Amino acid sequence: MIYRANPPAVPAPLSRLFASPRFASALTLVIIGFAFGTTTLRALIGPPGVVGVLVGLVVLAAFSLTARRAGVDWHGLLPISIMVFVGWCALSVIWSGYPLHTISASLYQLAFTFLAIYIALARDTIQVVRATGDVLRLLLGVSLALEVLSGLLLDLPIAFLGIQGNIADLGPVQGIFGSRNVFGLISLIAAVTFTVELLSRSVRRGLGIGSVALAVFGLLLTRSPVILVVALFVGIAALALTWLRRTPAESRWRLQISLLGATVLTGIIAFAARGRIVEQLNAGSEFEARYTLWREMLRLATLNPLEGWGWAGLWPADVTPFGWLSFVTERLQTSGLNAFIDVYLQVGLVGLVSFLALVLLAFWRSWLLASDKRSLVYVWSPLVLVILLVTSAAESNVLVDFGWLLLLICAVKAAQGKSWRSLLQPSPRRYPE
Repeated sequence: MIYRANPPAVPAPLSRLFASPRFASALTLVIIGFAFGTTTLRALIGPPGVVGVLVGLVVLAAFSLTARRAGVDWHGLLPISIMVFVGWCALSVIWSGYPLHTISASLYQLAFTFLAIYIALARDTIQVVRATGDVLRLLLGVSLALEVLSGLLLDLPIAFLGIQGNIADLGPVQGIFGSRNVFGLISLIAAVTFTVELLSRSVRRGLGIGSVALAVFGLLLTRSPVILVVALFVGIAALALTWLRRTPAESRWRLQISLLGATVLTGIIAFAARGRIVEQLNAGSEFEARYTLWREMLRLATLNPLEGWGWAGLWPADVTPFGWLSFVTERLQTSGLNAFIDVYLQVGLVGLVSFLALVLLAFWRSWLLASDKRSLVYVWSPLVLVILLVTSAAESNVLVDFGWLLLLICAVKAAQGKSWRSLLQPSPRRYPE
């Protein structure tokens, strides 16, 4: 009789299943769909149900990554900036005034971090773009269908999903995403994704054109001044990338420096003229509410300037200081409506610096890849990062759920192509033929 010293942890048929490209493709679709649909899932199955689904996805991703480990490209993994920020958020449990919330928020963040790393390792960039496009086509279609049902057929709001049924008045609409700004943000990500799909010929021409039209229609129906400003930045970034990609390689660095200088100058001018810009966008009352919130957040942040109050992710309404901030603004706040101030409040100056390092490194690496690589699919990451970063001045979506997932996917993909650690690795030995 023969005894096997180390029996396999997973039966061979299951191992083949977890290692198969079809399983990775299907799991990627489910993960991205879950990340974009968390608001709806919380309304349908509650936070415990969302956590249960998240745990199940992490387990499946772990099995899949283990089964595929021999064929995974580990180059550039893991960006140190990600490890520093996530580690600091987890470490904040030591001084947090709400340790249980910090522990749960850190575990939630770590779960999405692992899922993002899995997608970045298991799928190529074009496969990530296709998966995102397939998910967003479905979610945008469902959102607009429910808006039509609510606003035209039933003439009743769908309260538990936050759908007010304003489509008869051409908006603003929220879809299944909870607010018009989030719907606009997702529509803009969809528009970029569908355009890259169309121009890279990864989908049929008719499907691509129809998808872009769907995203633009959803974007316009939100009537969100914030997202219109973000769309302007994305358009400028797309034109700059087109210019760079058509510039000869030997002259490209001069153009990069010129664009960087123009960006900094524009930022200074926009900051100086922010009051006039808000007035022209007719967003005065909304901006005043946000400004009141941000001013109070900054005041509270100065009480714990280096370490912050403790990581919380989505704000728990029943603890200090988040309950106080909702009281001051006379509305229930689930985030700081500004990712940078939100990070400063929760994890202090150390956390803010590490977060800025994460997003700026991810953007710079992905921008260089998009400038240098011939394939059009590399344009997707920097444009998505432009959307996330500019929107972060008015929303905190980049810190949780789909925003955090996309940020890390782009960061890991960019690190695989432009990691400084590749300079430390010995070049492959060449043998004479």
